[in-house]
Amino acid sequence: MITLKSPREIAGMAKSGAILAGVHHMLRGQLHVGMDTWDIERMVDDYITSRGATASEKGVDGYKYATCISINDEVAHAVPRKGLKLQNHDLLKVDLCVNWHGYQSDSAWSYVIGESTPEIDHLMDVAHKALYLGIDQARVGNRIGDIGNAIEGWVETENGMGDVRELVGHGIGPSVHEAPDVEAYGLPHNGLRLRAGMVITIEPMVNLGTWELATKYMPDGWEYYTSADNTLSAQYEHTLAITKDGPKILTSQDPEFDAKYLLTPDELDYPDL
Repeated sequence: MITLKSPREIAGMAKSGAILAGVHHMLRGQLHVGMDTWDIERMVDDYITSRGATASEKGVDGYKYATCISINDEVAHAVPRKGLKLQNHDLLKVDLCVNWHGYQSDSAWSYVIGESTPEIDHLMDVAHKALYLGIDQARVGNRIGDIGNAIEGWVETENGMGDVRELVGHGIGPSVHEAPDVEAYGLPHNGLRLRAGMVITIEPMVNLGTWELATKYMPDGWEYYTSADNTLSAQYEHTLAITKDGPKILTSQDPEFDAKYLLTPDELDYPDL
């Protein structure tokens, strides 16, 4: 079922999103060659709980962790692993959800560890721009297909990369995953029409090679996904509200870059939150 959020609920989700964005700001100053992925998990969980929130991926479909940590050809849903050390040139994706007093947010970001390469930089740039091309289509009266078509055209037609189809964005709040599915591919003017009050995630996953995935399993049985041809993959994700004034990013990490997509101070000022 699709739920439309009130201005108060959107403001609460923005406060949750600010905590989540703070996690990513914190990570930028901490990630380094030789770092254990379990240390990332611990730091993220501690950051969230110290701010009166919880890591809401814990318990979803039996998942045990605050983060999904995927490296290089691992596209999504890989878990933090004790003893797995970050190496120079690793392309790291950290995905997490935050629950602040019942208000949910969800965001993933890509990071290069140590020194980058022109290939990695280009992949990350394409994936990052794909996110914002999708966000710009998330307007009242547009359709889900308009979001996906903007992303697909940029990733595949203009840059010859793989636009992942098997994993998609989604509605969010009060549950982490709700209707509708928000594909990063599609036809313009097709699919569900967007309405004010919808809160969704847009999360393009971009592979250097094919868009197809391979399913793998951790020792505890949890499945995760790699690119089928073992090429590098990047992901960026924001939670955003669809309003009469356009899309509003609730997990912004760069207020200057996102200025036209942010709620105003008055929209955030709910004294009972």
